[in-house]
Amino acid sequence: MPADLSAADALALRMTSLLLRPHPATRPCTVGEVVEWFGAMQAQDLASGLWSLGARLPGWTVADVQAALERREALRTWPMRGTVHLVPPTDARWMLEVTGIRSLAGAATRRAQLGLTDVDADRAVDVLGAALAGGGRLTRAQCLATLRAAGLDTDGQRGYHLLWYASVRGVTCLAPNIGTEQTFTLLDEWAPGPRRLDREEALALLAHRYVRGHGPVTAREFAGWTGLTLTDARRGLAAAGDALAVVRVDGEEMYVDAALADAPRTPVDDVLVLPGFDEYLLGYRDRALMLDPAHLAAVVPGNNGVFQATVVRAGRVVGLWKRRVARAAVTVTIQPLTPLDDGERARVEQALGRYADFLGLPPRFDWPT
Repeated sequence: MPADLSAADALALRMTSLLLRPHPATRPCTVGEVVEWFGAMQAQDLASGLWSLGARLPGWTVADVQAALERREALRTWPMRGTVHLVPPTDARWMLEVTGIRSLAGAATRRAQLGLTDVDADRAVDVLGAALAGGGRLTRAQCLATLRAAGLDTDGQRGYHLLWYASVRGVTCLAPNIGTEQTFTLLDEWAPGPRRLDREEALALLAHRYVRGHGPVTAREFAGWTGLTLTDARRGLAAAGDALAVVRVDGEEMYVDAALADAPRTPVDDVLVLPGFDEYLLGYRDRALMLDPAHLAAVVPGNNGVFQATVVRAGRVVGLWKRRVARAAVTVTIQPLTPLDDGERARVEQALGRYADFLGLPPRFDWPT
């Protein structure tokens, strides 16, 4: 019989799965190990993606993380839901083939809205492939200029669509930024020797990685994260077999990594500061365990998909924070969503101090009255 868990138990397990608390079965020590643990990590906002890694690698700096990305421990592309993620380089191709391809379903309709044709899109793939061949690495601006020189219109959202299309097709990928500019390179050259999986193996591996990095979760949560159909999500969970365990959370069946099923679930009163685009919230459709519905509008203003950075206490969102980086310091403005006494504010500042250390800058704190 599946074990019965309370919501508090489930939240404690989730924080451990997310590598935001010590895990009994793993202690990733590199960028590559963290990304491989999750399988994919939200990274549409690069600064958020860097801190998502830093928050799980104590003592690391942003320069350390950037150096690891230059060493190709992970790369960024659009593996699912039409959104940029960090993925293990050897897994990028099969992920694009299994989940990324689903985001192409509406691409023709989008091109029609933008005034582009299928011929334009395929020509853009050929042009970028030729321009980047032989180890080339071009900035976003250079890629767009190359497309324009080939007679392709990149005005408005057309340029973005063509760059996205070339990556989802598995021809290009995002290399680390040069300064503040995105750069693109050929996927085959940046990540040679891709892992080859058949569809059943791919679904099983996706399911195991999602569950171990987010569990307890439902089949619907897995489908929502990957963009797979619910049928394929269930196939993947079944194929993962003994790597997963089934639990019941307030009567609902959920999956958790088998290595975590019997782990202690003692409540932990920790304080964390997380980026807006982090698997902590982005990895789920139903965020009720972590986020009071009354605070949703503050975390995602206008419900526009742009998440604010969060202050998290004992696994629950209790505030927001915004940074302003200058040469001499990083100024952080904190907006409590629940009352915080002086002791709790000190703990928030201590957590933000770690973020400042990650940037290598002294912190300044602003608590608006």
